[in-house]
Amino acid sequence: MFENLSDKLDRAFKVLKGQGRITEINVAETLKEVRRALLDADVSFKIAKQFTDTVKEKALGMNVLTAVSPGQMMVKLVHDEMTALMGGTEAELNLKTTPTVILMAGLQGSGKTTHSAKLALYLKQKKGKKVLLTACDVYRPAAIDQLKTLGAQIGTEVYSEPDEKNPVKIAEHAVRYAKENAFQVVIVDTAGRLAVDEEMMDEISRIKEAVHPQETLFVVDAMTGQDAVNTAKAFYDRLQYEGVILTKLDGDTRGGAALTIRAAVQVPVKFVGVGEKMEALDVFYPSRMADRILGMGDIVSLVEKAQEQFDEEEARRLQKKFRTNDFNFDDFYKQIQQIKKMGNIKDLMGMIPGMGKMIKDVDIDDDAFKYVEAMICSMTPYERANPQVLNAPRRKRIADGSGTDLAQVNKLIKQLEDTKKVMKTVSKMKPGARPNFRMR
Repeated sequence: MFENLSDKLDRAFKVLKGQGRITEINVAETLKEVRRALLDADVSFKIAKQFTDTVKEKALGMNVLTAVSPGQMMVKLVHDEMTALMGGTEAELNLKTTPTVILMAGLQGSGKTTHSAKLALYLKQKKGKKVLLTACDVYRPAAIDQLKTLGAQIGTEVYSEPDEKNPVKIAEHAVRYAKENAFQVVIVDTAGRLAVDEEMMDEISRIKEAVHPQETLFVVDAMTGQDAVNTAKAFYDRLQYEGVILTKLDGDTRGGAALTIRAAVQVPVKFVGVGEKMEALDVFYPSRMADRILGMGDIVSLVEKAQEQFDEEEARRLQKKFRTNDFNFDDFYKQIQQIKKMGNIKDLMGMIPGMGKMIKDVDIDDDAFKYVEAMICSMTPYERANPQVLNAPRRKRIADGSGTDLAQVNKLIKQLEDTKKVMKTVSKMKPGARPNFRMR
């Protein structure tokens, strides 16, 4: 995400590299490139100019510390202003009322139905809420069935009235049903509409008046760039919504909508969609997003994603296996599944500081583990539990069964052995000690 913007900002900061101090001339040259990078990212000229003017004013009024280069100081200033531009801090949902009603609005095809289900799963898993999804899109064919399918997938009840064609009544009945059945959150999925469609805009206004939502969220495709910002303004004039969900952020290489939608409508981005899986919905953290745009990685989010998938009991079990040299292909397979649940592989690697630039031109398939999984699944249960029995005939059978070759099977077995050696050494170390690996 944001590869183009990150590259251009990196080139802009190179103007200051090797400079002994900040001057009006080198700052002007750097910020000219920064402004050009923002405009190429589909940031409006007005916001791009305001941004660079603010950075210039602060840069020229600052004494650079001897321990910090002008280039480093400029990166910090741009980072701080970029964070402020995107809202400063994360904005939480208002969940104080029971039931909390969340109204989803947006254009046709923006991903409202899918992100209604993603939000339901987030509230269920992260907040421990009992959520009711409500199907109020009575126009799009199969919209109700789609929401029911997604609801079944995440284990969440869906309220619908297939024979009722008035979405206002459906929403009212859903809220009443939620109160009677102790639901804590009601998410109302509405039909997509155009901002110029007066009749449809009146309809969603009536839904809002009828159910009095604590949160109205505007769902918009980040890849539409400045058009997303313009649409957000038009919807806000009618709905005065409390937050934005930016979808398809994982495919957005420019970043204009993420950078400027907060400044344009004075409403925070609360969530971002970062993939097709139901778990691919992240809280929007302005500072972390600025880190990623400037190539600093996002190690905090990476650690949080890892913590969600790896519990303490599993970690203790694995540590015991490593200590007794009992780690096998069943354990290896489980770790692969947990890593896959964390999200897109290339996106995860981009969260590691410095890694983003190294892999930007590398094509990393999201099915990068498919051959490893195929080889492990071609083993018998006994072989997975006892990898030491994998002799030449067994390895040949595994290669044939997984569509790979003998060299790939041998490589996988060696990887398991190398992992066991390293982790056995690490697991025996005392806390605070460092491994003593000698270079050969």
